[in-house]
Amino acid sequence: MALPINFEDLIVEANKLKLYKKLIAQLNKDLLFANVDLEFDEDTLPTSLKLILQETVFHLIQHKFSDYLNLLYQVDVSEKKVRLLDGDDTLKLSEDITFLILQREWQKVWYKNKH
Repeated sequence: MALPINFEDLIVEANKLKLYKKLIAQLNKDLLFANVDLEFDEDTLPTSLKLILQETVFHLIQHKFSDYLNLLYQVDVSEKKVRLLDGDDTLKLSEDITFLILQREWQKVWYKNKH
């Protein structure tokens, strides 16, 4: 499986395989397990999904860092990939982390669909 390299590619692939709603369901499940007070409706538009998740990640980084780390652990975002990101700009970091979260959730959904 070749991982999508950006948000747009991820959404195109999810829609093509008719797995976008499953992506949202997987994200909701991991948000719940990480005790993050956020749940998406299955009809949430991709742009809204990205924006709201990014705002939440930004808030967690700024105000609830342990909850942020817990979310990364629950989703199983690669620590190696996180360490490669530039942490100086929190807004850019939250955008990059949001993509890594969605990318990892996509891996889970894709794998479950294939096997």
